Amino acid sequence: MARPVVGIIGNFYMLNDEYPAYAAGRMNFEAVVDVVDAAPIIVPPDLQFARPEELMEICDGFLFTGGRPNVHPEEYGEEATEAHGTFDRDRDGLVLDLIRRCVSVGQPILAICRGFQELNVAMGGSLYPEIRDLPGRMNHRMPPDGTLEEKFELRHDVNFTDGGVFHQIMGEQTVRTNTLHGQGIKENGARIVVDGYAPDGTPEAIYVDNAPGFALGVQWHPEYRAAQDPVSKALFGAFGDACRSWNAGHRPDKMRVVEV
Repeated sequence: MARPVVGIIGNFYMLNDEYPAYAAGRMNFEAVVDVVDAAPIIVPPDLQFARPEELMEICDGFLFTGGRPNVHPEEYGEEATEAHGTFDRDRDGLVLDLIRRCVSVGQPILAICRGFQELNVAMGGSLYPEIRDLPGRMNHRMPPDGTLEEKFELRHDVNFTDGGVFHQIMGEQTVRTNTLHGQGIKENGARIVVDGYAPDGTPEAIYVDNAPGFALGVQWHPEYRAAQDPVSKALFGAFGDACRSWNAGHRPDKMRVVEV
C-alpha cells in the first residue's frame, strides 16, 4: 500500500554548544506513523535549505510542531521585548509563507503549539507574549520539574463550539488536554476561527474559515501518546484522512508515494 508523506517542521538546536543541528521530537514521528499512517520526513526550518514550493511537491501534508523560540513580534507589527522570549527568524521565514501557500490551495496542515501561533500570525493575527500575566488567566506553561509524564499530564479542559469543526472530529464538546505554552492568541488572523477555549478564555483550537482543505491548529500537544489518547487519535486521524485525500487527488508522479 502507498502512504502519504508528511513534512514535520523541525527546530534549530546547537548541540554541545558547538554543533548546529535540526531536529524534531520523536513523539511527532510516532504520531505521524502510528495514527496518521504516513511516511514522515523532517523539514529544516530555513529557506537556505528548504523552499515552500518544493516541499509542497514532495509532501502531502505538514505538521507544524512546537518549539521553544517564539514567532518574532515584527511579524505582527510589534516590537520585541524581554517577555517575548527567544526567536528563530529562519523558521519564521519558511513556515509563515508555507502556511499561507498550503491554506490557499487546500494542502493539509496541522499546527501544534508554536505552529498554532504561526498559523494565526500567518493569517494576519497577533500574540500575547505571556498568557499567565493576563488578568484571570491560568499558567499554561510546562511545569519546570517532574518526569515527562508529569510535564505532559492532562491539566485542563477545552470546550468546543457546539456542532463546530472540532466537536465533529472529537465527537465530544469538552475534552481534557495538556498545556505547555507561554504565548497565545491576542487578535485573530483573517479567517481564523477560534473553535475551542480553555476555562480561562484562552483560545486552544482554531481553523481557517472557508479553507479549501484541512487547516487546523491546537495550542496543546496532541503528539504525546497520540495512539493511546482518544483526543489525539481523533485529531491525527482526521489529519491522516485529509493527507490521503490530497495524495490521491494531487499526486503528480511517483515521487509523492512511499511503498511499504
